[in-house]
Amino acid sequence: MRMRVGEIVAACGGKLLCGDPNTIITSVSTDSRKIQFGTLFVPIVGEKTDAHSFISATFAAGAAATLTQEHDGMNDTHAWIRVQNTEQALQRIAAVYRKQFHIPFVGITGSVGKTTTKEMVALALSGSLNVMKTEGNFNSQIGLPLTMFNVADRHQAAVVEMGMSNFGEMSRLAQVAAPDYAVVTNIGISHIEQLKTQQNILSEKLHITDCFHKDSILFLNGDDPLLAGLRGKPGIRISWFGTAPWCDFRAENIRSAESSTQFTFLMPGASYEVTLPVLGLHNVTNALAGLAVAKTLGVPMEKAIAKLTEYRPLAMRQQIHHINGITVIDDSYNASPDAIKSSVNVLCEFHTGKRIAVLADMLELGDFSRQAHFDVGVYAARTGVDLILTVGERAREIAEGAHSVNPGFACYSCGDNTEAIAKLKELLTGGDVVLVKGSRGMRTDQIVKSLL
Repeated sequence: MRMRVGEIVAACGGKLLCGDPNTIITSVSTDSRKIQFGTLFVPIVGEKTDAHSFISATFAAGAAATLTQEHDGMNDTHAWIRVQNTEQALQRIAAVYRKQFHIPFVGITGSVGKTTTKEMVALALSGSLNVMKTEGNFNSQIGLPLTMFNVADRHQAAVVEMGMSNFGEMSRLAQVAAPDYAVVTNIGISHIEQLKTQQNILSEKLHITDCFHKDSILFLNGDDPLLAGLRGKPGIRISWFGTAPWCDFRAENIRSAESSTQFTFLMPGASYEVTLPVLGLHNVTNALAGLAVAKTLGVPMEKAIAKLTEYRPLAMRQQIHHINGITVIDDSYNASPDAIKSSVNVLCEFHTGKRIAVLADMLELGDFSRQAHFDVGVYAARTGVDLILTVGERAREIAEGAHSVNPGFACYSCGDNTEAIAKLKELLTGGDVVLVKGSRGMRTDQIVKSLL
């Protein structure tokens, strides 16, 4: 990036307390440990830490300027910019920076699968375009603005993940990213503790279209019941992907091998055979989103399909490891009911030994928590899991759900990861396949690390 301090002051409506307005800013950071020469430091006031205390250290490390919401006067050679709120100022600066680029921006949101879909959309587009994409999970009120500053003149398209957990957040993100196109993967019950109903979740997700223009297109998963209810909705151009026969971009003849999935991809006027190097129907849906966007943005379909063969799961997202005769499916990054069901489907595609599901608490489900955990247990028992090991108090309801299907179903409930690790080591034998999944706060990656 490249902006002058004076341009940044104007963008955020701030006041330059001191320093040269012609100073060039070449990067923006909210992390005092990641400062380069020419960085603008944005100190965020968090629940535990007020980053204003790190301003001096960032200047010593090479920062050229800082925002502040806690100083009204300053005498320094560095640029200090007074704002009312540093987080909001960051968003405003990012929104102004984004407007410098006249390339297609694609926003990705949904209750489950945002990151994987973002990766597949970016891969498909990279068949013929230089693509900037969100790195990691920088999809929040702070992460998304920081992502904007990674866009450069060399890029021909941008794919940005947009996450929200409360009212008003998606609208603010839409003002920052101003996506020309948007993908909604599904509407589940993640964050329903704050948003109360799935209809509220749907309404909030659709704010991703707040900055749409006349040529914008919303890509929706036709297999999601709530999204499918938007068929015929006036005012927005919608392109559908999924397995339903009425979808514009759809998959048929889906079949899986040991570590890959094949399907026939149909779109208006053509069909193609596609191979993905991962398992799971949900990954077919994610790939369909990528192919739909690629087709719309003019990427040759053969090149987009070829790029999807390069997809590799990100860390802790259905990564498959083979160790000492045991297969470990590491899906420990996070969990929701729909995500667990998708992972259980992947687990049940293995037939070498016992299929063991290690399932920890799902958080932020509010009044839906008990029923959601119970339903996951019912699903796992009916789908073909041989043994369930639960971790945490909430997850005990998963065992209850499994026992409602079969009172003799093999379930073990553990209080924490340490107990779960010990129990697993008792149970595991050669050929077994273990799925590990739970909400991020449950740190189920500790279980995976122990097994590996």
